[in-house]
Amino acid sequence: MRALRQTLRLYLVTDQACLRGRRLTEVVLATVQGGVSCVQLREKQLSTRDFVAQAQAIKALLKPHGVPLVINDRVDVALACGAEGVHLGQSDMPVALARQMLGPEVFIGLSVETPGDVRQAVAQAVDYLGVSPIYPTPTKRDTAPPWGLEGLRQVRAMTDLPLVAIGGINLQTAADVLDSGADGLAVVSALCAADDPQAAARSFMQQFDS
Repeated sequence: MRALRQTLRLYLVTDQACLRGRRLTEVVLATVQGGVSCVQLREKQLSTRDFVAQAQAIKALLKPHGVPLVINDRVDVALACGAEGVHLGQSDMPVALARQMLGPEVFIGLSVETPGDVRQAVAQAVDYLGVSPIYPTPTKRDTAPPWGLEGLRQVRAMTDLPLVAIGGINLQTAADVLDSGADGLAVVSALCAADDPQAAARSFMQQFDS
Protein backbone atom coordinates (compact mmCIF):
# COMPACT_ATOMS: atom_id res chain seq x y z
CA MET A 1 0.00 0.00 0.00
CA ARG A 2 2.95 2.32 0.59
CA ALA A 3 3.96 1.96 -3.07
CA LEU A 4 0.44 2.83 -4.18
CA ARG A 5 0.44 5.92 -1.96
CA GLN A 6 3.61 7.08 -3.73
CA THR A 7 2.04 6.36 -7.11
CA LEU A 8 -1.03 8.46 -6.26
CA ARG A 9 0.81 11.53 -4.96
CA LEU A 10 0.36 13.88 -7.92
CA TYR A 11 -2.52 12.57 -9.98
CA LEU A 12 -3.37 14.29 -13.26
CA VAL A 13 -7.00 14.01 -14.38
CA THR A 14 -7.31 15.01 -18.02
CA ASP A 15 -9.90 17.43 -19.37
CA GLN A 16 -9.87 18.27 -23.07
CA ALA A 17 -11.76 21.52 -22.42
CA CYS A 18 -8.86 22.86 -20.34
CA LEU A 19 -6.04 22.31 -22.83
CA ARG A 20 -6.22 25.77 -24.45
CA GLY A 21 -5.77 24.37 -27.95
CA ARG A 22 -2.79 22.17 -27.07
CA ARG A 23 -2.56 18.45 -27.81
CA LEU A 24 -3.41 16.15 -24.93
CA THR A 25 -0.20 14.18 -25.38
CA GLU A 26 1.83 17.40 -25.19
CA VAL A 27 0.25 18.44 -21.89
CA VAL A 28 0.42 14.96 -20.35
CA LEU A 29 4.09 14.58 -21.21
CA ALA A 30 4.93 18.01 -19.79
CA THR A 31 3.20 17.25 -16.48
CA VAL A 32 4.94 13.89 -16.20
CA GLN A 33 8.28 15.59 -16.80
CA GLY A 34 7.33 17.93 -13.96
CA GLY A 35 6.60 15.10 -11.53
CA VAL A 36 3.07 13.78 -12.14
CA SER A 37 3.02 10.22 -10.82
CA CYS A 38 -0.34 8.97 -12.16
CA VAL A 39 -2.58 9.96 -15.09
CA GLN A 40 -6.32 9.41 -15.29
CA LEU A 41 -7.81 9.63 -18.77
CA ARG A 42 -11.32 11.02 -18.40
CA GLU A 43 -13.32 11.21 -21.63
CA LYS A 44 -17.10 11.55 -21.56
CA GLN A 45 -17.65 12.54 -25.19
CA LEU A 46 -15.50 10.17 -27.24
CA SER A 47 -16.79 7.06 -28.97
CA THR A 48 -15.45 3.77 -27.65
CA ARG A 49 -13.17 3.38 -30.68
CA ASP A 50 -11.67 6.85 -30.23
CA PHE A 51 -11.38 6.44 -26.47
CA VAL A 52 -9.43 3.20 -26.90
CA ALA A 53 -7.15 4.79 -29.50
CA GLN A 54 -6.45 7.75 -27.25
CA ALA A 55 -5.84 5.48 -24.26
CA GLN A 56 -3.36 3.41 -26.22
CA ALA A 57 -1.49 6.56 -27.27
CA ILE A 58 -1.30 7.88 -23.70
CA LYS A 59 -0.29 4.43 -22.40
CA ALA A 60 2.60 4.32 -24.89
CA LEU A 61 3.67 7.84 -23.88
CA LEU A 62 3.66 7.00 -20.17
CA LYS A 63 5.37 3.62 -20.34
CA PRO A 64 8.99 4.88 -20.62
CA HIS A 65 8.41 7.06 -17.55
CA GLY A 66 6.94 4.28 -15.41
CA VAL A 67 3.76 6.31 -14.82
CA PRO A 68 0.53 4.29 -14.63
CA LEU A 69 -2.55 5.04 -16.72
CA VAL A 70 -5.95 5.03 -15.03
CA ILE A 71 -9.16 4.94 -17.07
CA ASN A 72 -12.18 6.80 -15.75
CA ASP A 73 -15.40 4.75 -15.65
CA ARG A 74 -14.76 2.47 -18.61
CA VAL A 75 -13.59 -0.99 -17.59
CA ASP A 76 -13.80 -2.16 -21.21
CA VAL A 77 -11.42 0.58 -22.35
CA ALA A 78 -9.02 -0.23 -19.50
CA LEU A 79 -8.95 -3.87 -20.57
CA ALA A 80 -8.48 -2.95 -24.23
CA CYS A 81 -5.46 -0.73 -23.62
CA GLY A 82 -3.89 -2.60 -20.70
CA ALA A 83 -4.29 0.26 -18.23
CA GLU A 84 -2.84 -0.16 -14.76
CA GLY A 85 -5.88 1.32 -13.01
CA VAL A 86 -9.57 2.14 -13.22
CA HIS A 87 -11.46 4.85 -11.38
CA LEU A 88 -15.17 4.32 -10.73
CA GLY A 89 -17.93 6.64 -9.61
CA GLN A 90 -20.92 5.78 -7.48
CA SER A 91 -23.11 5.21 -10.55
CA ASP A 92 -20.56 3.19 -12.52
CA MET A 93 -20.01 -0.56 -12.71
CA PRO A 94 -20.11 -2.22 -9.26
CA VAL A 95 -16.66 -2.63 -7.75
CA ALA A 96 -17.06 -6.40 -7.29
CA LEU A 97 -17.83 -6.90 -10.98
CA ALA A 98 -15.01 -4.62 -12.07
CA ARG A 99 -12.60 -6.56 -9.86
CA GLN A 100 -13.82 -9.83 -11.31
CA MET A 101 -13.18 -8.56 -14.85
CA LEU A 102 -9.88 -6.81 -14.17
CA GLY A 103 -8.23 -9.29 -11.81
CA PRO A 104 -5.95 -8.39 -8.91
CA GLU A 105 -3.25 -6.67 -10.98
CA VAL A 106 -5.27 -3.58 -11.87
CA PHE A 107 -5.85 -1.11 -9.05
CA ILE A 108 -9.34 0.30 -8.57
CA GLY A 109 -10.28 3.68 -7.16
CA LEU A 110 -13.77 4.70 -6.10
CA SER A 111 -15.18 8.20 -5.68
CA VAL A 112 -16.86 8.86 -2.34
CA GLU A 113 -19.16 11.84 -1.86
CA THR A 114 -20.78 11.09 1.52
CA PRO A 115 -19.84 9.32 4.77
CA GLY A 116 -22.22 6.54 3.72
CA ASP A 117 -20.20 6.05 0.53
CA VAL A 118 -17.04 5.70 2.62
CA ARG A 119 -18.59 3.10 4.94
CA GLN A 120 -19.70 1.01 1.97
CA ALA A 121 -16.41 1.43 0.11
CA VAL A 122 -14.16 0.13 2.85
CA ALA A 123 -15.93 -3.23 2.66
CA GLN A 124 -15.28 -3.51 -1.09
CA ALA A 125 -12.28 -4.55 -3.14
CA VAL A 126 -11.04 -1.01 -3.75
CA ASP A 127 -7.43 0.11 -3.56
CA TYR A 128 -7.96 3.82 -2.93
CA LEU A 129 -10.74 6.36 -2.45
CA GLY A 130 -11.24 9.55 -4.42
CA VAL A 131 -12.67 12.09 -1.96
CA SER A 132 -14.80 14.32 -4.16
CA PRO A 133 -15.13 17.24 -4.24
CA ILE A 134 -13.03 18.95 -1.59
CA TYR A 135 -13.85 22.43 -2.86
CA PRO A 136 -16.36 23.63 -5.48
CA THR A 137 -15.04 22.99 -8.98
CA PRO A 138 -16.10 24.20 -12.43
CA THR A 139 -14.68 21.14 -14.21
CA LYS A 140 -17.32 18.76 -12.84
CA ARG A 141 -20.76 20.11 -12.03
CA ASP A 142 -22.67 16.92 -11.14
CA THR A 143 -21.09 16.54 -7.72
CA ALA A 144 -22.34 16.41 -4.16
CA PRO A 145 -21.74 19.34 -1.76
CA PRO A 146 -18.02 19.86 -1.08
CA TRP A 147 -16.41 17.90 1.75
CA GLY A 148 -14.18 20.75 2.83
CA LEU A 149 -11.11 20.12 4.96
CA GLU A 150 -13.11 18.98 7.96
CA GLY A 151 -14.92 16.42 5.81
CA LEU A 152 -11.60 15.16 4.47
CA ARG A 153 -10.33 14.73 8.04
CA GLN A 154 -13.51 12.80 8.79
CA VAL A 155 -12.85 10.40 5.89
CA ARG A 156 -9.24 9.98 7.04
CA ALA A 157 -10.50 8.89 10.46
CA MET A 158 -12.81 6.32 8.87
CA THR A 159 -10.30 4.35 6.79
CA ASP A 160 -6.64 3.48 6.29
CA LEU A 161 -7.09 3.26 2.51
CA PRO A 162 -5.07 5.74 0.45
CA LEU A 163 -7.06 8.93 -0.12
CA VAL A 164 -6.85 11.04 -3.26
CA ALA A 165 -8.46 14.44 -2.89
CA ILE A 166 -10.05 16.11 -5.92
CA GLY A 167 -12.06 19.23 -6.60
CA GLY A 168 -10.83 22.81 -6.65
CA ILE A 169 -7.28 21.89 -5.68
CA ASN A 170 -4.59 24.37 -6.67
CA LEU A 171 -1.23 25.53 -5.36
CA GLN A 172 -2.90 27.74 -2.76
CA THR A 173 -4.99 24.90 -1.30
CA ALA A 174 -2.68 21.91 -1.76
CA ALA A 175 -0.81 22.14 1.55
CA ASP A 176 -4.01 22.34 3.60
CA VAL A 177 -5.44 19.33 1.77
CA LEU A 178 -2.33 17.25 2.45
CA ASP A 179 -2.30 18.34 6.10
CA SER A 180 -5.93 17.19 6.40
CA GLY A 181 -5.14 13.59 5.50
CA ALA A 182 -4.89 13.25 1.73
CA ASP A 183 -2.20 10.95 0.37
CA GLY A 184 -2.57 12.31 -3.15
CA LEU A 185 -3.75 15.38 -5.01
CA ALA A 186 -5.89 14.86 -8.10
CA VAL A 187 -5.55 17.98 -10.22
CA VAL A 188 -7.42 18.95 -13.38
CA SER A 189 -7.40 22.57 -14.53
CA ALA A 190 -4.43 23.68 -12.40
CA LEU A 191 -2.30 21.41 -14.58
CA CYS A 192 -4.21 21.07 -17.87
CA ALA A 193 -4.81 24.81 -18.21
CA ALA A 194 -1.51 26.01 -16.76
CA ASP A 195 0.65 28.33 -18.86
CA ASP A 196 3.52 25.90 -18.26
CA PRO A 197 2.17 22.47 -17.23
CA GLN A 198 5.64 21.13 -16.45
CA ALA A 199 6.47 24.00 -14.12
CA ALA A 200 3.02 23.73 -12.50
CA ALA A 201 3.55 20.04 -11.79
CA ARG A 202 6.98 20.79 -10.32
CA SER A 203 5.41 23.38 -8.01
CA PHE A 204 2.83 20.86 -6.82
CA MET A 205 5.57 18.34 -6.08
CA GLN A 206 7.27 20.89 -3.86
CA GLN A 207 4.18 20.82 -1.66
CA PHE A 208 5.00 17.20 -0.77
CA ASP A 209 8.61 18.02 -0.04
CA SER A 210 7.62 20.83 2.31
